[in-house]
Amino acid sequence: MSTFGSHFRVTTYGESHCLSVGCIVDGCPPGMALTEDDIQPQMTRRRPGQSAITTPRDEKDRVEIQSGTEFGITLGTPIGLKVMNENQRKQDYGNKTMDLYPRPSHADWTYLEKYGVKASSGGGRSSARETIGRVAAGAIAEKYLREAYGVEIVAFTASIGNEYLFPPSREHPTSATNPEFLQLVNAIDRKTVDSFLPVRCPHGETSKRMEQLVADFRDKHDSIGGTVTCVIRNAPSGLGEPCFDKLEATLAHAMLSIPATKGFEIGSGFGGCQVPGSIHNDAFIKATPVEAGVNGLHSKVRRPKLTTKTNNSGGVQGGISNGAPIYFTVAFKPPATIGQAQQTATYEEQDGTLEAKGRHDPCVVPRAVPIVEAMAALVIMDAVLAQHARTAARSLLPPLKGVVPVHQQ
Repeated sequence: MSTFGSHFRVTTYGESHCLSVGCIVDGCPPGMALTEDDIQPQMTRRRPGQSAITTPRDEKDRVEIQSGTEFGITLGTPIGLKVMNENQRKQDYGNKTMDLYPRPSHADWTYLEKYGVKASSGGGRSSARETIGRVAAGAIAEKYLREAYGVEIVAFTASIGNEYLFPPSREHPTSATNPEFLQLVNAIDRKTVDSFLPVRCPHGETSKRMEQLVADFRDKHDSIGGTVTCVIRNAPSGLGEPCFDKLEATLAHAMLSIPATKGFEIGSGFGGCQVPGSIHNDAFIKATPVEAGVNGLHSKVRRPKLTTKTNNSGGVQGGISNGAPIYFTVAFKPPATIGQAQQTATYEEQDGTLEAKGRHDPCVVPRAVPIVEAMAALVIMDAVLAQHARTAARSLLPPLKGVVPVHQQ
């Protein structure tokens, strides 16, 4: 389906080479200041043509608000967002060779199997152009979360190919136990990440090696994958809907819906399987005044009185946020469309050779950073509104006596 979320619902539309792409956002709270200027920065970070190691497709990705606001204020009604496809080149796909073959590891064959028809150019709905609507909607969700709770969401490139920002080691099989990693996720911001363009890896030497690696694959008409790590700071505690909509489950759902994703891990992740419980367990400690929201911009927002000494859980325990920074990593495969000739088969089951045409990223990871941030914002926004509904309903009941005190949120 093309709709994500229950309380903050986002429906995206459009194919890679149609007239426009965009989305409908339903459930945005009324009374929030919102203009295109609030959304455009993330659109610009996602747009193609940013450097020599991204697709040369020239799209400005200018977003237009079509509905749901008046005089720059949200009305609480559905918000329509549209971005025109200005640099379409369907002719790259309209040749006999491309028409004969499903591209290896692309969605041509599976879309045809499912629907009995597919878009004739590009990837259709499987194209990364579809993510424009996600990023636009995510910018709206993020503005509310930032203004209401002081939430900060920052993603960065953690690896490309065999180049890692924090390579696993015997001492630190998971970055969750690495003090340098924890210091980074507690302090990193988007300005710092973007100062390391074009790859968005916040470390000078590693960033240069990653850039050269992508350039080498580009020059060989090949592609390479990598990972993006994302941290969510200041998210309220109590978010997540056990048992089947646990917070890490909805985050995984959101991230694995992004094109080209192949893996997700939260907190200590797979490396945490090598750490004994005596080290992995996150002991509780008293929160500092800052962590508790005292004397801050959002001091009226209830923060937990407890925090954890370590954060191997990645800010989520029992499927519910505990107030600590939420961090996770998403794996992206090498882009499927490459310029090399590949031995494959035609739709008519005949062996042959395909040399694909078109404009494609040799590595999607750098441009995936704002997409990951957007999907994280949509998950947290939906969870916040769900929890608001629960706590508002509970607040109308008389206080309980003789039980653990109920926190008011």
